[in-house]
Amino acid sequence: MTVAVAEGPPAYLPSGPGAYALYFDLKEMVTLPIARLNNPVLGPGTYVYAGSAFGPGGIRARVARHLRSGKTLHWHIDHLTVRAGCIDVKTYPGGRECALVAGFVAAGASVPVPGFGSSDCRDCAAHLVRLAAGFQNGNIARDKIS
Repeated sequence: MTVAVAEGPPAYLPSGPGAYALYFDLKEMVTLPIARLNNPVLGPGTYVYAGSAFGPGGIRARVARHLRSGKTLHWHIDHLTVRAGCIDVKTYPGGRECALVAGFVAAGASVPVPGFGSSDCRDCAAHLVRLAAGFQNGNIARDKIS
């Protein structure tokens, strides 16, 4: 399921468990004040953060929290969402974030900040990827979620 952020509020997102991908299109450099990651700088380009939501409220609650303004900065992704607008949200009910990352990387995406969003993950270098120029996201990640 693809939900363009401008099309509607997170209430239209699935409330069950699964994975999601948040898309960001940076037009200029953005510095993220995350000391543990050496305050990374993201250059212009399209970035995707893959996350999962298996707690109360599922995908809808987690994405709503990420997109909310005025939130307490808790996760790495919070530092990006307060500095750049999310341009798209894709959801994968029952999916796993690591499978999404694997799909993007297999299609040519790169890892711009090792450790970003993956502090508790033993399989991924990061849960934030930068898409290759001209990348067509389509369903590339969907093939990898099972």
